Amino acid sequence: MLIGEYSHTIDTKKRLAIPSKLRKELGAKAVITRGLDNCLFIFPIKEWKKLVDKLSALPFGEKNSRSFVRLMLAGATEVTLDKLGRILVPDYLKTYAQLKKNVVIAGVHSRMEVWDKEKWELFKKQSEKEVNVMAERLGELGV
Repeated sequence: MLIGEYSHTIDTKKRLAIPSKLRKELGAKAVITRGLDNCLFIFPIKEWKKLVDKLSALPFGEKNSRSFVRLMLAGATEVTLDKLGRILVPDYLKTYAQLKKNVVIAGVHSRMEVWDKEKWELFKKQSEKEVNVMAERLGELGV
């Protein structure tokens, strides 16, 4: 399971070190793509295949389904971890997530999210204020 919050940097060659605690779960290859809330998603290959199966089952005739599938799949690229556990973040993904030098890698069960550090701090602050409301809504869903 991918969990935890890690502060890292993207170097001048656009390489991002994956936290050592997450590397084993991630494996030697992974998929990086546009995420939600202007972050990036990194999936282990096995989890990526599960997501692709679900996306493939979405109704092709619905515009929102087509748009979401395009966003996720067209933006995806396979990455290989180098000997130091780093991946290369493509320019278009770095731009999409507005990543600067300092980033946060968050383990979120089956994926990792890569956030610009400032955006992550804002997201956390806002979410922490709303945690009780979110918990109530999830309780209504049986969670």
